[in-house]
Parts: sequence; C-alpha cells; structure tokens
Amino acid sequence: MTIEKNIIINGKHKKPILTDLYFNNNGIKKQVVIFCHGYKGFKDWGAWNLMAETFADAGFCFIKFNFSHNGGTVKQPIDFPDLEAFANNNYTKELDDLGLVIDWICSSSELKNNADINNIILMGHSRAGGIVTIKAEEDSRIKLVISLAGVCDFEKRVSALGDLKQWKKDGVKYVLNGRTKQQMPHYYQFYEDFIANKNRLTIKRAVSNLKIPYLIIHGDTDSSVILDEAQQLNKWNSSNKLKIIKDANHVFGAQHPWDKSILPNHLKEVITKVKGFINANA
Repeated sequence: MTIEKNIIINGKHKKPILTDLYFNNNGIKKQVVIFCHGYKGFKDWGAWNLMAETFADAGFCFIKFNFSHNGGTVKQPIDFPDLEAFANNNYTKELDDLGLVIDWICSSSELKNNADINNIILMGHSRAGGIVTIKAEEDSRIKLVISLAGVCDFEKRVSALGDLKQWKKDGVKYVLNGRTKQQMPHYYQFYEDFIANKNRLTIKRAVSNLKIPYLIIHGDTDSSVILDEAQQLNKWNSSNKLKIIKDANHVFGAQHPWDKSILPNHLKEVITKVKGFINANA
C-alpha cells in the first residue's frame, strides 16, 4: 500500500491544506473517496488512519486532509497550535479547500494511473457532512456523497454560538475544547460570512437539489448531532438512503488517541455500509 502523508496543497486563503493519500499502486484506476473531518477535528484524529487503510485495502484511492484553517500547522498537523487560524475559519473557506483538493486530484500526475477522476465520492463527518452535500450539489465531478453523523442546518450551528450582539461587540466568541481544554476562538467574521452566503450554505437547499445518490449514516445514541438531523436530511430528497447504527455515538466508537490496531465495531459497520452503497451505485 502506498501511504503519503502531509502533502502540501496551496490554499486559496494563505494557509496550506495538508493532505494524505492511501492507495494500492497497481496501475488500476480506482474510485476516489475524499474524507472531510468535522468541527474541532483533523485528518489524523482517532481511527481515521485505520479507516483510510481499510478503504485502500478494499480497492479505493482514499484521500483525507486538514481544512486550511482547522487550527493545525504543517509542523503540527494534530490538534490546534494555530488558534488564530481557527478563529478565522468559516464554511466558505472549507468549501474552497475541498474544491482545491478535488482540483488537485483531477490534475495530479502522481495519481493519473491509480485514480478514476470520473468516480469521485465525498464523505464528511459531523459539520463536514454539510460541507460535502453542498459541494456535491454544486460540483458535477462528484458522483456519490456520504455523511457520517452529519448536521442538517448550519444556521442553527451559528446561532448556538451565543448572543449575537455581544459577539459582534466583542469581536470573538470562545468555545471550550473538552479534550484539549483550549478555549477555541470564533471571530465574528464566522457569522458575517454565513449571512453573506446564506443561500449557498443552506444544507436543506443543497440536499433537496442533489441529483446523485446520497447516503446518510448516523448513530442512534449520538448526543452531539442528534438522530433527528439525519431524519431531516433523509426526508428532503426521495432518493436519499438513511442507515442507522444501533447504539453508536457521534464518532462511532472511536476516540483520540486511538492506540488499537483494529477499528471500533461501529466504525467497522459504517465502512461496510459505505462500501455496500458505493458498490450498489457503481
């Protein structure tokens, strides 16, 4: 298996996009799965590396990356040493980053013998579930889209950050990261960017307009993004597929760090359902 870590793609917003590749270098063109991490996440979180290896072993070209403003750096891609970048992140920057990753895959000389750029699949966890559905609706290069514990409404997420008047006055709002104990800053530009791009960033609009197959996977004990959000996503387009993982939480049994050499059972079940969905729509 070929594994290439921390490839630098130049970002549109003055920050690099660190990218990982996983594939069997056998000269066979493979379906491409691009995985996007969620809020307060990163490409090397928990069991994501094991998940990448599993997809590569199954015959896919698997790509995962850090959003340019997720708070990581080139030297420290895990966790959040760059809180200034985190504070300046927003949904449109993440959509721009994903677009650049897709462009890079489609033009990469390194992948030309191993990646079928006519079969690109997007998969996003949590907040990135919304990012991938919006990108899939607007980019004709995407053939399938999958959300894992995905959100259904960005506006609700923005509003949850608290008092808008106080946020505007202070210019910044902080959210505690329970694992690292950092106070994670959000500049008021996050809200301004959402309002300026509200139509584009409405997940319901994107999902309703999807013309490609969409798989929604959710755990029924998810306390971060409740099951009702998956059910909302599912009802907005009659061709959607919803798979509920019994007793699974928001991260499907994983945690960070993940020191085991095997996947948690719920995440293994997720991967089985994803592979089944892709094969059914090949």
